[in-house]
Amino acid sequence: MATTTATQIELQSFPNDSSPWVPGTRGESDLEDIRQDTTPPTNAVEALQSWNYPPENVFRVGASFWAFFLMGMNDGSYGLEQYYHLSYTIISLIFLSPFAGYTFASLINDSVHVHFGQRGVAIIAGLCHLISYIVLSLHPPYPVLVVMFIFVGVGNGLLDAAWCAWIGNMVSANQVQGFLQACYSLGGTVAPLISAAMLAKAGLEWYYFYYIMTAVAATGLIISTWAFWAQTGHVYALENPRDANTKTGRLREALSHKLTWIFAGFIFGYVGAEVSLGGWIVTFMTQVRSGTTFSSSLTSTGFWAGMTVGRMCLAFLTAWLGEFTSVLVYLGICFVLELLFWLIPSFYVSAVAVALLGMFLGPLFPTAIVLVTKLMPKELHVGSVGFATAFGGSGGAVFPFIVGALAQAKGVKALQPVVLALIVAISGLWMLVPRKGKRYEDNRERESGEGVLMPN
Repeated sequence: MATTTATQIELQSFPNDSSPWVPGTRGESDLEDIRQDTTPPTNAVEALQSWNYPPENVFRVGASFWAFFLMGMNDGSYGLEQYYHLSYTIISLIFLSPFAGYTFASLINDSVHVHFGQRGVAIIAGLCHLISYIVLSLHPPYPVLVVMFIFVGVGNGLLDAAWCAWIGNMVSANQVQGFLQACYSLGGTVAPLISAAMLAKAGLEWYYFYYIMTAVAATGLIISTWAFWAQTGHVYALENPRDANTKTGRLREALSHKLTWIFAGFIFGYVGAEVSLGGWIVTFMTQVRSGTTFSSSLTSTGFWAGMTVGRMCLAFLTAWLGEFTSVLVYLGICFVLELLFWLIPSFYVSAVAVALLGMFLGPLFPTAIVLVTKLMPKELHVGSVGFATAFGGSGGAVFPFIVGALAQAKGVKALQPVVLALIVAISGLWMLVPRKGKRYEDNRERESGEGVLMPN
C-alpha cells in the first residue's frame, strides 16, 4: 500500500500534458490535495529539490540569482563623499542604516513566510528596493539617504534569508549556493565599473547610478513575483510542518540552538571583513597606495571579481573537501594574503593580493550556509539563517563604521588591522561548529553520500 501511495504522489508531481509550465497554474491546490489524500510511510525519506526539479525551480533559481546580483550592485557603489562634502564618520552612517533594516527583516521573516510565503518575500522585498532606489535617484538630502538605505536593508534581509535557506536545502547545495553568492559578487564587480565610468569618465554625479539600480530593481520585482506566485503562505506551512509538541515560535526555537549563535557570530565577522574591504578599498588605494581614482576603482572591481570567481569555481573543491575543512583552508590563505596586502607598500602587489583575498573570502559565506542547513531542522532554516544574516548585517555596518571613525582619526591605513583581526576571530569561531547532528545523518541518507564531510 505504501508503494502504491508513493507512486501516486510521484505521478501527481508531474504535469500530465505537454503545455509549458506557468507559475501559479499548478501549485498550492495540487499540493494540498496530495498532502490531504495521502499519508506518507513512517520510514519515508524526504526528496530534496534541485535547481531544475520541480521544473519551475529553474525560473525561481534564476529570479534568486537576479535578486543577489541587485544586492551586490547596491554594496559595490560609491561616490557619496565628494557630493555631500561630509567627514568619513558621517558618511559611515550609510553602513549603519542597512543594519536597522536587516534587524527588522529578521524579526518579520518567519511571519512573512508563514502568512504570505515566498511570494510575499518577492513582493515586499522588491517594493522596498524599487521605492528606495527611485528616491535615491532624486539625490535627496543626506538624512533621507540614510533612511532609504534602511528600507534597502529590509529588502536585502528578507531576500538573503529566504533564498539562502531555500537553496541551501537543495541537492548539490554547495554548487548552487556558490553560484547564488557569485551573482552577488558579480553585482559588486559591475557596480564600481559603472560608477567609475560615470564619475571619472562621463563627469556625472553619483545619483545617476541609481537610475540603473531602479531599472534592475523593477525587473527583479516582476520576475520574482511571477516565478514565486504559486508559493503562498499555505504552501510554505505544508512544506515546513512544525512538531506538534513545539509551543514556541520558530524564531525563538531557532535561537535556542547553539549553532544559530555560532553561525551568526561567524557571519558577523565575515560580513564585517567583506564590507569593510569592499567599502574602503578605493579610498585606501587612493590615499595610502597613491593610485588614481580610476585605477583604485579597478582594485575594487578586482576584489569583487575575485569573490565571483571563488564562489563559482571553489564550490566544487568545497564539495570535495567538505564544508568544515575547506573553510579552514580558505581562512588560512586569507590570513596570508591580508598580511601581504598590509605589509608590502606596492600598489600592484596590493591590487593582486586584494583580488586573491576576494577569491578565498568569497566561498566562506555560502559554505557556512550550506553547513547550517545540513545540521539544522528544515523548519528552522528561515529563522536561523534570517537571524544570522541580520546579525551578520550588523557586522557589515559596525566594522565599516569603525574603519571610518579610525580613518578620521588615524588615516585609512587602519583598515588593515581591523580586517586581519576579523579573519583570526572567525577562524576561532569556526572551530566551535558541531561535528555531527541529527540533520547531518538525514542529509547523508537523502543525498546518497553527499553530506557534511568533517574530520572526526
